Parts: sequence; C-alpha cells; structure tokens
Amino acid sequence: MSIVSIKSGGVAKSHADQIPWPQKSPAACPINAVKARLRSVGLRPTRQRMALGWLLFAKGDRHVSAEMLYEEALRAREPLSLATVYNTLRQFSEAGLLRQVSVSGPKTFFDTNVSEHHHFYNEDDETVVDIPGSEIQVSGLPQAPDGMVISSVEVIVRLRNADGQETLTKLAGGQRA
Repeated sequence: MSIVSIKSGGVAKSHADQIPWPQKSPAACPINAVKARLRSVGLRPTRQRMALGWLLFAKGDRHVSAEMLYEEALRAREPLSLATVYNTLRQFSEAGLLRQVSVSGPKTFFDTNVSEHHHFYNEDDETVVDIPGSEIQVSGLPQAPDGMVISSVEVIVRLRNADGQETLTKLAGGQRA
C-alpha cells in the first residue's frame, strides 16, 4: 500500500485506520506530524516529501543513506526516482530536519537526530550508530581563521572487527548496507 494513499482494495479507509502506532486519534496521526514538520521549516508537503518524511521520521532516530531510503520507498511501492530521494534529503538537510554525516569520501548518511552528538561508523558493515554526547569531550580546538567561527565539531569513531572477519548486513536484493 502506498504510504500516502487512503484507499486499499477499493475501500476508503479513515486516517485512524492507517495509523500504525497504538493511538488511533487523527490528532495524533503521524502523517499530520510529518506535514506539520515540513510546514514548520517552510517546505511544502508534496506527495514525495510526505512519503519520504514518513519513511524517515516514523521509525525514530536513525541513519540512512539515499540508496537505503530509495530501497525502502520501492518496498513501500512509492514511485520515486533516486534523484528525487537525493534532492529531498538535501532539502530536508538544508531546512534542518536532517543532519548529514559524511563517513568516507562520497558515502554520506542522513541522521534524523539533529542534536549535537557523535557517531561510530562500522567499516565492516557500513553502519552508523550514535555516541551519546556526554561520552566524548573535545578540547584544544584550534583558533578559527580570521573572519570565521567554529560552527560545530563532529567526531566519527571508525570501527572494524578485531578478529579481521568482515560482518555483512544484507539489504533486499543482497546488496551491502
């Protein structure tokens, strides 16, 4: 079923029937929450943004790549192109809804937790996990060049298996995560 469709098998469903969480009140509808979140940062809630917003924000804090989100959209039967996913992730990041985490060259993850925190990056299975902010303390930062200020400091701690064995996380279709 399409994430934003309201019909299934030709029978119209109410918004409350579509809510996967225990609450069934339309006021608590996650779709309404996604729409409100988009509008609060000045983004128009288009069908594509709503669908991707649902996939991103309905599962709590998480880290996804554009390719991972595209695969999720395909499994949810959302007709989106990979370019649309990239553009939407960029728009969400620029609006402050997501935080970009660049882990290796062009490999970028998008974090739904936009608070100040750091990350573990597992090189074996290419996953990103939050490090609670209080567990790392950064000191001795250099002086910013003239006319510049330090806006943030991000620490990425790279991990790999100690025994040298590679761990693989499989996605649909057998691709590496």
